[in-house]
Amino acid sequence: MTSPFMGELLGTMFLIILGDGVVANVLLGKSKGNGGGWIVITTGWAFAVMVGVFVSQAFGSGPAHINPAVTIGFAVAGSFPWADVPGYIAAQIIGAFLGAVIVFLTYFKHWEETPDPGLKLAVYSTGPAVRNVVWNNITEIIGTMVLVLGVAAIFSAGGGTGGSPAAGLGPFLVAGLVWGIGLSLGGPTGYAINPARDLGPRIAHQILPIPGKGDSDWGYGWIPVVGPIVGGILAGLLIMASGI
Repeated sequence: MTSPFMGELLGTMFLIILGDGVVANVLLGKSKGNGGGWIVITTGWAFAVMVGVFVSQAFGSGPAHINPAVTIGFAVAGSFPWADVPGYIAAQIIGAFLGAVIVFLTYFKHWEETPDPGLKLAVYSTGPAVRNVVWNNITEIIGTMVLVLGVAAIFSAGGGTGGSPAAGLGPFLVAGLVWGIGLSLGGPTGYAINPARDLGPRIAHQILPIPGKGDSDWGYGWIPVVGPIVGGILAGLLIMASGI
């Protein structure tokens, strides 16, 4: 059965399966992708976004936000109903949590092969290269503004809907946008740019029986939630003011 709720849940779940999955492949011990590096991670996340959007649309979510910051940003801009925001966000967080559980099962034998608890947390959640509350938030705000404004531009009348190439290529173009954000802006904080992407898996990290996992760093965990929401709101205000 398809519905916007199911589309957002499954789309976000696939986003995390492939997104957290590529991080696990690169970071966890004795994985065949171990040591693949930042290019592999950012590329994997771009493909994760592409597949997540396609799955979300196929299962009933036309907008295929798979990101609370996008949902809130477009609600602020006036192009998405506020009444639908809570349901979309709930579906996104649940989907992200379920995706993280699936990654845990997929790499089940590799957690115990990874002695560093920080790497285990990094599979699931973002963290700063240099910890600073103000500047970490600013980085997430900027990255999320680039995301939401970029998505709005891709699907604007000028960027092309209504039969133009952007209408059919939207998921690919958004994946390219996320790839670019990761390559250019991801260094300081790991570019969460999506509250569900960080919160759902961080909750999973907290409760799953991951061997030697350490704590879930909730002292930082609010930044990948608040920063992207602020960025989405600011982007929504700019979209509303510009009329794109």
